[in-house]
Amino acid sequence: MPLADADDLPEIGLISDLMTLIKARLSLLVIITTFVGFCMASEARLDWLLLFNAIFGTTLAAAAAAVLNQWTESHVDRLMERTKSRPLPAGRMSPASALVFGMVLTFVGVGWLWMTANGLSALLAASTVFIYLFLYTPLKRRTAFCTIVGAVSGAIPPVIGWTAAQGSHPTLGLGAWVLFGILFTWQMPHFLAIAWMYRDEYAQAGFIMLKRDDVSGAITALTSLAFSLALGAICIVPFGAGTHGRVYLIGAILFNAIFIFFAVRFLLERNRVSARRLFFTSIFYLPLILGLMVFTKS
Repeated sequence: MPLADADDLPEIGLISDLMTLIKARLSLLVIITTFVGFCMASEARLDWLLLFNAIFGTTLAAAAAAVLNQWTESHVDRLMERTKSRPLPAGRMSPASALVFGMVLTFVGVGWLWMTANGLSALLAASTVFIYLFLYTPLKRRTAFCTIVGAVSGAIPPVIGWTAAQGSHPTLGLGAWVLFGILFTWQMPHFLAIAWMYRDEYAQAGFIMLKRDDVSGAITALTSLAFSLALGAICIVPFGAGTHGRVYLIGAILFNAIFIFFAVRFLLERNRVSARRLFFTSIFYLPLILGLMVFTKS
């Protein structure tokens, strides 16, 4: 018996293309960070319906940013090996369809948060799309500062989870800023490692993801280490604020020591192997530190 009928194949291809458009792995990260933000702000038992609404709306907004970004950059995505097979540059989807899809996701995601959570959560979701599309995307072809701007957009989802958990009267407490700081600083070594590994492809497409004069990678690696150290410092704040105890402190010190170790190796070696190790370390690090925060919350 065949695995799929011939009539099913186009549908499977469409689903795969939609997953590529919304950057499904990024959406999973948004789900996790929004969940953590919601849990950290919840003082009593979790409101599961409100949690679902927060995650649903935030994920749609983040997916919208990914779709509209690819719609904007489809003409340059075909210049890079790692992106030329995406639906738009490969011609499997029309730009008009992607634009409509992205706009629908934006309005539904932001509107959903407005109706089911609160106005501040909706505003934060809208700002995520705006920063990613109108600031980060055009800056990629002008300045390496774009990575900082992009990190701001990526650090907002846990704050949306935080504000959504507070109902009709949300406030941005210390915990929200800590979560923002963790996501912001974490993204820099994470993305700079990617940018270094694919620097030739980015340059060929006209993207300025690294400083033009950083031929040796010293500035890139040093920046990664600086943000790794800042990340470690921010992770200690919950212990100092009294919201987390010694178990959290020990775990945070251990996880950050490992992260910093690989950032130092990247600085010393500055090659694709050390960049790749830092990249994969960052992938494992984030769920570990966020999970530790949730399970050791006082």
